[in-house]
Amino acid sequence: MEEIVHAAYVRYIPRIGREPGPMLDDYAALIDAKRVHVLERQERIQGILVLIPESDAMLLDNVAVAPRAQGSGVGRQLLTFAESAAAQAGYRSIRLYTNEAMTENITLYAKIGYVETHRTTEKGLRRVYMIKPLIPTAVDP
Repeated sequence: MEEIVHAAYVRYIPRIGREPGPMLDDYAALIDAKRVHVLERQERIQGILVLIPESDAMLLDNVAVAPRAQGSGVGRQLLTFAESAAAQAGYRSIRLYTNEAMTENITLYAKIGYVETHRTTEKGLRRVYMIKPLIPTAVDP
């Protein structure tokens, strides 16, 4: 998983001037906390997703796709899963933040319904916060 994250984010180092946050995360701890989800194809992990429950929304903390799987729909599948998991957990919205320099990510998230809420600088990184309202999942009576 760390290899996938590294490969997915290494191209942003020149833009940001340092490693993006997901490259520094402790994936063993995230796995132990049951925050990591993977998508496998042909017995290989193709993408990872980190979801963190918060009080007011599910945080989509990280989505990373292996270079060999980019452009194959893996990222979209992971994002769809994230929204479904958040709705099933009872959340009315899912939120995320990305680095301001990751302009293609901001464009993608906006295309699929995320709305920018604010921008701020945290830990020396310029972040763009976005949120997407979720359609409630039907609950059996």
